[in-house]
Amino acid sequence: MRVKFVDLERQYHEIKPEIDSAIQAVISMSAFVKGEFVESFERNFADYLGVKYCVGVGSGTDALAIALRALEIDPWKEVIVPANSFIATSEAVTMAGAKPVFVDCHPETYNIDHRKLEKAFTDYTEAIIPVHLYGQPADMSPILKFAKKWNLYVIEDAAQAHGAIYSFRNVGTLGDIGCFSFYPAKNLGAYGDGGAIVTNDSEIAREARMYADHGRFSKYEHEFQGVNSRLDGIQAAVLDVKLRHLEAWILRRRAIAKIYDEGLMDVVQTPKVHHSVKHVYHLYVIKTERREALREFLSEAGIETGIHYPAPLPLLKAYEYMNHKAEEFPASCALAERALSLPIHGSMSDSEAEYVVKKVKEFFNDSKRENREA
Repeated sequence: MRVKFVDLERQYHEIKPEIDSAIQAVISMSAFVKGEFVESFERNFADYLGVKYCVGVGSGTDALAIALRALEIDPWKEVIVPANSFIATSEAVTMAGAKPVFVDCHPETYNIDHRKLEKAFTDYTEAIIPVHLYGQPADMSPILKFAKKWNLYVIEDAAQAHGAIYSFRNVGTLGDIGCFSFYPAKNLGAYGDGGAIVTNDSEIAREARMYADHGRFSKYEHEFQGVNSRLDGIQAAVLDVKLRHLEAWILRRRAIAKIYDEGLMDVVQTPKVHHSVKHVYHLYVIKTERREALREFLSEAGIETGIHYPAPLPLLKAYEYMNHKAEEFPASCALAERALSLPIHGSMSDSEAEYVVKKVKEFFNDSKRENREA
């Protein structure tokens, strides 16, 4: 059996008539930039999340960078970010002219460790970007309390967490701004790049929309210099279709995760889920000392896996100039050495998940037998 890590081809064929019709409608109306399809998706995504404003942009990275610009974060000020994330989180900070300050992840949830925020705070700190990593919400209550104490902005990086819930609220709606990516492999993915900024603040929404469209609110009235980062009509139409299926796909992901939890809990370290959240399992990440050997074994069995992420952000060459050491981020380093992402997606079958469980168990049973015979 072959088990794909993500199967976008299967997903497409499941909703092909809807997708084809939506794309054809955009082409027929030549509504490629802005227009009613973008407006429709922005409205529907805002309603889904329970937030007042949604601004479609060109990518999740742009969403973060534009959010920082909309909040007028001063250049050379500091923004706290997790050490364990994709580089877009910290990259957006430097794109906005500020400095990322890295905080280690929690050893169980892998999200930013709120217990280490105070140590990262300085007189230059202006914001914090918690990432809802792998689809599990960060522990927002202490983060929001910390932000309120020091009058900091909170920008949620929800690129992997469409539909995730923290204490009965959708992620992306808890801080000042929420940022989403619609990269094709996301739980809600376009057929190319795309992103969104969501907020309940009308002035932030206005600034973000203007900045993403050359600093203008009408065609030739440019109030400041912005960028060109707009969600296009075809991507918006595709996302509008997929949004109708998102909750069903989340249920499928959670069902697959349950099969993994029950089958692997005594074999490897399975995800620890905070009691007050709804995890949407963009990724299902296990930990094992024998990651490379297990990954090779699963590949030979036709099972695709991933590694998210092979190095903490502050130890990447891109941040070499900051002179960070591995011992500053013990939890992130331990995860980077042991994390393995198993296949999971909204079109995956129980039988595929059960085959993955079977093969992981087989690997460790063979290893035990080899150790006994040695």
